[in-house]
Amino acid sequence: RVLSGQLADAAELFLSNGDTTKVSGIYRMLGKDQIKQTSAKAGDTVALGKLDNVKTGQTLSSAKGGIRPLVTLEPPQPVFAFALRPKERKDEVKMSAAIQRLAEEDPSLSLRHNQDSAETVLSGHGEMHLRVVRERLEGKNQIPIEGHAPVVPYRETIRKSAQQRGRHKKQSGGHGQFGDVVIEIKPLPRGSGFQFTDTITGGVVPKTYIQSVETGIRDYLKTGPLGFPVVDVAVNLSDGSYHAVDSSDMAFQMAAKLAMKEGMAACSPVLLEPVMKVEIVTPSDATSKIIALIPQRRGQILGYDARPDWPGWDVVEATMPQAEIGDLIIELRSATAGVASYKATFDHMAELTGRLADEAMNANGKAA
Repeated sequence: RVLSGQLADAAELFLSNGDTTKVSGIYRMLGKDQIKQTSAKAGDTVALGKLDNVKTGQTLSSAKGGIRPLVTLEPPQPVFAFALRPKERKDEVKMSAAIQRLAEEDPSLSLRHNQDSAETVLSGHGEMHLRVVRERLEGKNQIPIEGHAPVVPYRETIRKSAQQRGRHKKQSGGHGQFGDVVIEIKPLPRGSGFQFTDTITGGVVPKTYIQSVETGIRDYLKTGPLGFPVVDVAVNLSDGSYHAVDSSDMAFQMAAKLAMKEGMAACSPVLLEPVMKVEIVTPSDATSKIIALIPQRRGQILGYDARPDWPGWDVVEATMPQAEIGDLIIELRSATAGVASYKATFDHMAELTGRLADEAMNANGKAA
């Protein structure tokens, strides 16, 4: 949009960051038609062709220096997400580059890589918004895409304590393998993560191998008995033995993994799901509908109040499992003629049991 003065074709423009670019065509957009113009005056909204180094939201001027960037509006928080991957692995780099370009053009898009699931997750303002992005990827960039709901980052923990010995012994001619450990596994409060300690005395496990034991335990915790990363667990190395010739770093790692595998089964493992704090903005005449749908998604209402400086609008606060939020915006908009919105932030992890836990584990390819 031209805010002041007049813009001519082939003019050189200066960006607020000091870069320069040249106008290569001025166009007035009418549907699918592009009407070429020689200039544009203040108040006109036009399209400019082939602007290098220019990103959405930047301020351009015909005067060099002294440019004061205009304040841009922050896009609302994304409310709908899709995990995307190319149908052919050879297109992975091409797809990532294309999505990055689209995100630069549209600041309301959010792109992240989920380390746990190795997913590329694209977030936007609704199903239609992301459908258009996908069509652009498949059409303009010729990249066949597969899409699905992002994986929920479930975790697992334990309810009970246990003591377990793990012994790895192998003899196959020459030097063998020997590692022997006794560990104590205990649950920790939510959010504590993982703690490792040792109470070894008398050198029954040399200090050289204590780090190997911790490495083996940490490696096991990446995938616990339910098939998910283990959190909020303390492990203490209390006893063990070694062989002067056959013991090694790898042997003690294996012994630690064996002890964890057998010990965790006796600790009553339980699945944890992320629960989000949700803030929903809705017209007051639809508040009752919103309050009614929250329990249907296993949510708990924390309260609601009038939105400050917004007559006729309310803010509803609730907690809701992340697994229930994926398509929440569709139902909110349906109940409010398309005007409700929400934002969600992580709140805590909660135990998940019964049918829903079985479904989560089966979807992850593991049996309870």
